[in-house]
Amino acid sequence: MATNLALDDKLIIQALKIGNHKTKREAVTAALKEYIAHKKQLNILKLFGSVDFDPKYDYKSARKR
Repeated sequence: MATNLALDDKLIIQALKIGNHKTKREAVTAALKEYIAHKKQLNILKLFGSVDFDPKYDYKSARKR
């Protein structure tokens, strides 16, 4: 899908240098992947405290086959 974007040239130049990317496309793709990963991590953080802890669960016995 072809998309035309108005991007901040200063940001693109910084991203190209810092990420050692050869093209603007590589820089934007890497930035989008990092953004998505970050958002997924934030969603995982929301789960902390919402999962019930079972004090009787024996994780060591679950490891044995």
